[in-house]
Amino acid sequence: MTLDLRANPIELTAALVDVPSVSRNEEALTDMVEAALREQTSGYEIVRSGNVVLARTNRGCAQRVILAGHLDTVPIADNVPSRREGDILHGCGTVDMKSGDAVFLHLAATLENPRFDITLIFYDCEEIAAEFNGLARIEREMPEWLLADVAILGEPTAGVIEAGCQGTLRVNLATSGVRSHSARSWMGENAIHKLAPVLERLARYEPRSVDIDGCVYREGLSAVRIDGGVAGNVIPDVASVDVNFRFAPDRSEAQALEHVREVFEGIDLEWKVTDSSAGALPGLSNPAAAELVAAAGSVRAKYGWTDVSRFAARGVPAVNLGPGDPNLAHRRDEHVPVAQITEVTTLLRNYLTS
Repeated sequence: MTLDLRANPIELTAALVDVPSVSRNEEALTDMVEAALREQTSGYEIVRSGNVVLARTNRGCAQRVILAGHLDTVPIADNVPSRREGDILHGCGTVDMKSGDAVFLHLAATLENPRFDITLIFYDCEEIAAEFNGLARIEREMPEWLLADVAILGEPTAGVIEAGCQGTLRVNLATSGVRSHSARSWMGENAIHKLAPVLERLARYEPRSVDIDGCVYREGLSAVRIDGGVAGNVIPDVASVDVNFRFAPDRSEAQALEHVREVFEGIDLEWKVTDSSAGALPGLSNPAAAELVAAAGSVRAKYGWTDVSRFAARGVPAVNLGPGDPNLAHRRDEHVPVAQITEVTTLLRNYLTS
């Protein structure tokens, strides 16, 4: 099978979906993407690194734009191959994010004299642990490929620009007590009960909202898991709660952790940070980013964490922009309105050429 990059990006989306590429098993699709770029585009320097395909023009333009998308999907749920019903395309990856990949691949083959130099990054293992993320590896080993004036990730946004992203912090808060028979509970010390002050403060917590470059980021501090208990007749001597803080990108990771410590100050707890990732400022004052927002006509804050953070950490303004409702990502009934694929293609074509 050969990918036709000049085909309608709706058809190209279906072709990408029809090639399974669950995380850690992207090689077949990566081979096809690499071959198509080499055979159907001109003027690109193309490099293969593992299951990452990199391509860029070097025309001496004043500014450079990165188009980046991951090729992997979550495990298939009886939703491959793709199928189309009227104006809806169904299948694993139609939303997250093979429709975005299709737009980028189609533009690479069909743009004539874009006003920017363009870098394309198609990478693996975004849907699993960060240690396997292909873009993170390129950042470590080939950082020059991440240099640009603005980066666009094809994550699903229903065709609306979502700028920057929240940071995320997870901490495990543990308590200890004394185990005893529940019939003689006064002889024990219940570790689960000691979590009550933690839950009380979470219930009273009022999240902050902050406006950055016209994007309003709302924070959230939530209990996401509780562990404790031994048996139905035992007073537990150990209990813990996992707390997730989604913080606005004007906070650093260190500031986010300090804030969480302040929230639980005075409660006797054992602390363990289990995950931490910085947010990404929208950077919309950058001229290239401002032009993109003007072309799109609207912008909103990104709730959640995406790989835009990797670009923002390097001083590159980054946005999420792609077809598909993000609420449908990873679902068995994942699907995208084909009109959104066309709309995003037109928006980006106008931005890159006009």
